[in-house]
Parts: sequence; C-alpha cells; structure tokens
Amino acid sequence: MSSGQFLNGPLGLVEARNGDLISANGGNGQLVESTLAGTRPEWPMVDSSGSPAGAGALFGLAVQPGGKDVYFVDDATNTLDLLK
Repeated sequence: MSSGQFLNGPLGLVEARNGDLISANGGNGQLVESTLAGTRPEWPMVDSSGSPAGAGALFGLAVQPGGKDVYFVDDATNTLDLLK
C-alpha cells in the first residue's frame, strides 16, 4: 500500500538489492523507492518532457546484475537509460 501520493501512474516495478521497491512513475517522470518502513528516499525526476512534465515518459525497470544501478526505459527519448 502506498500513501502520500508518491506513486503517479506507475508503469514499472522492480525489487532493489536491499529489498525496497522501485517504481517508474508514468504520470510524472520520476523514479520512486518505497521502503518496508514506509519511507520514501529522494529520487530524481529523470524526464521532464511532456505535459504535464514527465507524463508518459517512463516505464520498465531492471536492477543491474551484481550492482545497485537501475536501468529504465524513457519513452519520451526512445532510450534505455542507466541511473547510477
């Protein structure tokens, strides 16, 4: 369950190495980490194109094998990007 309106049209979900969940918000271009304690560490807006900003840009996530980096698909730029 999510509270605080952190999720905005999530289109991707992946479990991080530490057990947290990372969501790709399709509604605002932001990646969101949700902890088991219910907190939300700061994560960046990775695409601000569109109207409203970031809308429809992100989907799909994967954690880099053996690492902590996150791959995500940015549909606005038609790229597979790596967030370190």
